[in-house]
Amino acid sequence: MRTLKRNQRKIYYATLIKGEPVTDEWGNETGEYDMVYSDPSPIRINVSAAQGRLETRQFGQTENYDRTLITDDMDCPIDESSILWIDDLDTTKAHDYVVVKVAPSLNVKQYAVRKVNVSYG
Repeated sequence: MRTLKRNQRKIYYATLIKGEPVTDEWGNETGEYDMVYSDPSPIRINVSAAQGRLETRQFGQTENYDRTLITDDMDCPIDESSILWIDDLDTTKAHDYVVVKVAPSLNVKQYAVRKVNVSYG
């Protein structure tokens, strides 16, 4: 009864595979990296409605996040470099959340996530 299935909703996540060095027009590395992520995968997980006082204390006063995710799957592959589609599940568009912090306990993993506006161009 740790995470009721009726409280779970479908989201998508992608995990970081690697960072590829960016090169300039002469072939020199610029020191920047293009991040390469896995294809988005669906997962059913508990998603909080909004930031709350309880979560603020759990993750500390300095973390800036908008929602929390909770799962009892201790092998859940989402980590602090993952990107998420929570509000808009259209994975052909840019992701709308990033993971800020992971807080594993004995029976559950809790994730603090922050909303982002990503534009490609």
